[in-house]
Amino acid sequence: MGNVRSQLGQKFCSQFLPEEQAEIDRLFDALSSEKHSSDTSPRSFSLKALKSHIGEALPLEMVTRLYDGMRRVDLMGKAKGPSESISREQFTMSMSHLLKGNSEEKSLMILKMISATEGPVKAREIQKFTEDLVGSVVHVLSYRQELRGWTPKTGLGPPPRVQVLAAQLFSEMDLRGGEKLPGPQQLDCECDLAMVEAWVFRVPHVATFLSVVIHRGFLLRLPLDLATLVPERHVDQERVFESVLDILSVIYINSHLPREQRHRWRLLFSSKLHGHSFTQLCGHITQQGPCIVLVEDHDGHVFGGFASCSWEVKPQFQGDDTCFLFSISPHMAVYTSTGYNDHYMYLNHRQQTIPNGLGMGGQHNYFGLWIDVDFGKGHSKAKPKCTTYSSPQLSAQENFRFEKMEVWGVGDAPVLQQAKSSRSVLDKNPEARILLEASGRSRHSEGLRDVPDGE
Repeated sequence: MGNVRSQLGQKFCSQFLPEEQAEIDRLFDALSSEKHSSDTSPRSFSLKALKSHIGEALPLEMVTRLYDGMRRVDLMGKAKGPSESISREQFTMSMSHLLKGNSEEKSLMILKMISATEGPVKAREIQKFTEDLVGSVVHVLSYRQELRGWTPKTGLGPPPRVQVLAAQLFSEMDLRGGEKLPGPQQLDCECDLAMVEAWVFRVPHVATFLSVVIHRGFLLRLPLDLATLVPERHVDQERVFESVLDILSVIYINSHLPREQRHRWRLLFSSKLHGHSFTQLCGHITQQGPCIVLVEDHDGHVFGGFASCSWEVKPQFQGDDTCFLFSISPHMAVYTSTGYNDHYMYLNHRQQTIPNGLGMGGQHNYFGLWIDVDFGKGHSKAKPKCTTYSSPQLSAQENFRFEKMEVWGVGDAPVLQQAKSSRSVLDKNPEARILLEASGRSRHSEGLRDVPDGE
């Protein structure tokens, strides 16, 4: 029997590269040598040993889930219940499934982390697992100081929007027949392995979050690229700036951006820092590359859009079908192009015959998202849906008012913006530049600039 167990262990070791397996072995040796490990079996570790090793890096609920999932692994298929402690083979198999496994293998481990019994689990148990997983990601990234410049929200209770993002991920689980779980009345629905597997396959955040929790919770010495998960935050202002977004909102929006733009966010405009001025808004966001536009209305709804290219002040629509609208609060969702029209982005100023403002989706006077030139006013009209993005009304009121607006450039700044020397008067005075561009006149000083050193 020992030989069979050993062969099974080798089978699951084979999913790791040699250097990865060496790290898994090192971690198991550390866990099994903890003073709280099992006295009866030196080749296993206990829950106390796991808690001692992880410390406060993960919430207790997630540590217990991980331990229970591992000890419920039945290598022989004959166990009558969970083991008293975790063997090397159980540990290797669990880590193999969670870190290297396919959707079915990850789903098997998720079910073991949820329930001690074989077979389906209640939908409410999946929902609670999802909340614990999302909360653990915020917890461990904050504990390990890997928020990449984003400041955690302060205050009592769970981190903001844990339940909001968990609800969004959970909503992607389909009942048999393709029906979406509509609400609390369906939380007693039974979810079997096939449903969980389809969910894990369809929602990559689940596997990604599991990987983050394990890598950073155990401090595995294995590569984990956080750059495309959590973008580096750049704010030029010396004073402290607290964004409307929390880390989960950033992670969620960032996951929908083109991959080459996920590593860095640059604050271009904030109504708090730059004032309540549409001219200032235009001066700070034009010619700055792709960006995120974000608004919080007076009713607490947070929403916005992704502009796939640099904003230009002109009377025509701009952008392409990679633009999208999104909602962050009271719920998270992304709304992508329908292909119905090309009204992706619109920015106009100082015109008498057509609307002046910033818009995304829909049509003149009926935008999915509109920021009026009379700064602090806007609308989100969608009856029943925005034609360009199929988005619903994003704001609490169709015509809304706001004080908080942010625009973040995503990815690297355009090359022309990186040459900050030889700034002209028009660069330093965005209102003058916008007035000049709106009047249709060219900036003759562009051709008279000195060439920056090194070019």
